[in-house]
Amino acid sequence: MLFKDQFTDIASRFSLTNGDLIAIFATLVVSFLLTVIAGKIILPVLRAKKVGQIIREDGPTWHMGKSGTPTMGGISFIIPFLLCMVAVAILFAVCGQASALIPFALVVCYAVFNAMIGFIDDRCKLLKKQNEGLTEIQKLVLQFASAGAFIAMMAITGNLTTVFHIPFIDWAPDLGWFAYPIYLLVLVGFVNATNITDGLDGLASSVCAVVAVFMTVFFILYSNSAEKGSMGFISASLLGGVLGFLVYNFHPAKMFMGDTGSLFLGAVIMGCAVTAGALLLFVLAGFVFVMDMLSSLIQRYYYKLTHGKRLFKMAPVHHHFEKCGWKEVQIVALFAGVSLLFCVLAFFGV
Repeated sequence: MLFKDQFTDIASRFSLTNGDLIAIFATLVVSFLLTVIAGKIILPVLRAKKVGQIIREDGPTWHMGKSGTPTMGGISFIIPFLLCMVAVAILFAVCGQASALIPFALVVCYAVFNAMIGFIDDRCKLLKKQNEGLTEIQKLVLQFASAGAFIAMMAITGNLTTVFHIPFIDWAPDLGWFAYPIYLLVLVGFVNATNITDGLDGLASSVCAVVAVFMTVFFILYSNSAEKGSMGFISASLLGGVLGFLVYNFHPAKMFMGDTGSLFLGAVIMGCAVTAGALLLFVLAGFVFVMDMLSSLIQRYYYKLTHGKRLFKMAPVHHHFEKCGWKEVQIVALFAGVSLLFCVLAFFGV
């Protein structure tokens, strides 16, 4: 009887039609296929242009063998993503749901702007022939400007809520103007978290694939408006893109996504989170990204406070596991598994 009640509760939340579900699934498949095709075209071009990854000198010594692996491969899933979004936008316009295109377009623009920041950073690294592109301050200024513009436009168009739903408890305080700095900090922090997690073959793309599954299912179950429903298409396209990219990025990686791809991924996730009015829930689902970033921050300040002592063998924490003798595939499997657990946990917090 308990399972029957749960099924009835879930079924009652279904607001998408069978046609919507078919369209979302088609978006996922097309995004996957286009990414695989784009990878086949872009990979030899990147090799010919010698767009190779520069490995950090202070990173794991065994990563030096990856030097020269084509980077900026995020282009291979960003272009298919945009093509799918154009098709979806046309679909929404034809079906008379033009109002849904406002947050839809803002999320896509926010993601593209972050991809451009990543592209500039990747390009600077290649020109300097070192693993440092834009300075930390330059990156943050551009990211805060991007997040600020996105939040402002979402608020102006009436697609931003200042009510924060706290997972697991029936409490949703309206923070008013205090919500805006929180949005800014969380968006910029999370986008950088996805960037930091992109440190092993297939790590960021695998974790993102799990989060994208959560996002897609979430919007299928809880889309009570055309605006939120449009996020289901974005999530499905993101899922198809990262799965297609894993064909080339899984160990041993033939191509890296670079900052171009990793910043884009974080922006898509956060853009959907803001539109859904479920920022904290999405942060919980993407906690593996946050954990990796926090390990770097903790290591940095612990090192300064203790005058040279380290909490982890190497930060971010995925390198700590490497130092402990774990293979890359094992670490990716662990992180993807932990990500799955947090995504399941997030569903209980809805």
